[in-house]
Amino acid sequence: MCGIIGYVGGRKASEILYKGIRTLEYRGYDSVGMAIDTQKGIEVRKDKGSVDEVAAAMQFTSMDGSVGVSHSRWATHGVPCKENAHPHTDCTGKIAIVHNGVIENYQELGEALAKKGHKFSSETDSEIFAHMVEDEKKQGKDTFHAFLASLNKLKGSFAIALLAEGERRIYAARKNSPLVIGLGKGENFAASDMTAMLEHTKDFVPLGEMECAVLEPGGVKFYSLLDGKELKKTPMHVDWSPEMAEKGGYAHFMLKEIYDQKHFVYESLATDVSAANALISKSRDIHITACGTSYHAALMFKYLSSKYLGKTCDAVIASEYPFIASPDKDTLVIAISQSGETADTMKALEFAKEKGAKILALTNVVGSSITRVADEVVYLNSGPEVSVAATKTFTSQLAVVYKLLFPGNDFSEIPKIIADSLQKEVEIKKIAEMIKGKQDVFFIGRGLSVPIAMEGALKLKEISYIHAEAYPGGELKHGPLSLITEGVPVIALAPSDDSVYKMLGNIREVRARGGFVISLNNSSEIEKESNVSIKLSSVDPMLHPFAMVVPLQLLAYYVSVARGINPDRPRNLAKSVTVE
Repeated sequence: MCGIIGYVGGRKASEILYKGIRTLEYRGYDSVGMAIDTQKGIEVRKDKGSVDEVAAAMQFTSMDGSVGVSHSRWATHGVPCKENAHPHTDCTGKIAIVHNGVIENYQELGEALAKKGHKFSSETDSEIFAHMVEDEKKQGKDTFHAFLASLNKLKGSFAIALLAEGERRIYAARKNSPLVIGLGKGENFAASDMTAMLEHTKDFVPLGEMECAVLEPGGVKFYSLLDGKELKKTPMHVDWSPEMAEKGGYAHFMLKEIYDQKHFVYESLATDVSAANALISKSRDIHITACGTSYHAALMFKYLSSKYLGKTCDAVIASEYPFIASPDKDTLVIAISQSGETADTMKALEFAKEKGAKILALTNVVGSSITRVADEVVYLNSGPEVSVAATKTFTSQLAVVYKLLFPGNDFSEIPKIIADSLQKEVEIKKIAEMIKGKQDVFFIGRGLSVPIAMEGALKLKEISYIHAEAYPGGELKHGPLSLITEGVPVIALAPSDDSVYKMLGNIREVRARGGFVISLNNSSEIEKESNVSIKLSSVDPMLHPFAMVVPLQLLAYYVSVARGINPDRPRNLAKSVTVE
């Protein structure tokens, strides 16, 4: 994910953009740039580094002009460097664009443009859009219609802002990636979120799916991307404090990132896995290795592969991998790491490399250590995650795992599944009050629910400090039932799949010992046997994990808050674990 801000009005654009992009730096911080429409044409200054570093070196605020765009980058295509930093321009330098998202078909679009003589100066998917608009304008279209025509050729996700030399306008559009319009007096703004504009306005219009806007100093017009028809919009007024603004109006980054999942998963589903699929298909043995939350994604890979594809593979905790695994030249080791710097995972890969294994890395950070040892890399495209507890990066890992295993499937339903699960927030908050004073909580599931039960237990223990354990439901009678006494909460993941009747029996075992059952289900029979029930949407059983993980994240969050703990900064834990 990246940060975008644009300004059109009567003031010095570079000063407004600099302040705004500093606010948005949390969305991306490996490079930054600015484009201003000056009297001499569009001037672009950009480089690798933090906002303050690049702004000082490039003297951003010395640029004159009252229309401009700025961008802070979180690399997805191409390493962090000056050439790959935004804004990007066309061949003439008269069009400048900033882009957040993933253009899935950029290679075929780029090849077509190259045949027409277009020259590219970066490795990004984003740059091609400036050339597409240039190409459409050469065919006689004005900028607006060239903008629309180009947008309708894109596949994937985008939030885009564009400048055309001398026009004193910003053209903005979105699909599956947020972009908000800020309305001022004699000036207007566009940004990735409201935080960057709050100093100047409290009136906003969030762009809807497949919508665009044309910003001028005197007003903003909104249009449908599908047919170009003008739309009527009603602004909303927001009165946030600076602290609330930093977190997008949420009390904590963790809650914001839980809600961000419905947006970011689009970009994870758009990531390119073709080379990784080829590597997987020709591998005799597959090992998946990871730590913590990422290990639960590794388990999901194992379960899905065995259940639906009939292909066995092994998931091994990274710190144990060198002691129990026997990779060789016919082994593919899939390493999953949010940061790409996890020390235990890196050691596991060093061991695998020594044995001649191939490495496929799944990570969120371009240029991280794991990418330098891997034979192939798949990026999660989740954007920076501020809270220590992984939420959006886990659902992104799941999305990528599904794409890797089932490349021909349509997973467009996943964002809606997540959005539906977020509607359970109020009832989950009440359940959090029920268990906030408990000392022990147990999670049970079967089949694909087991890795999610493990993730739910991990989230609860790491941010609420309540002892939590997860088990396959059938394991209760092999020991854990001795711990189930009157009032002990047991969270049962019991969706309507082929395990539902076995789970029904496990729930009855718990109830017979006085346990307090909180179930996630879409079964009337399970609901009747539960003390409290969270109803899941009726979805393809393969996709139940996406419906279940969000309520468990919310539960952990609200239990933490109810206990007076800062969920963003749990004790003794760090975001990137770089020691063994």
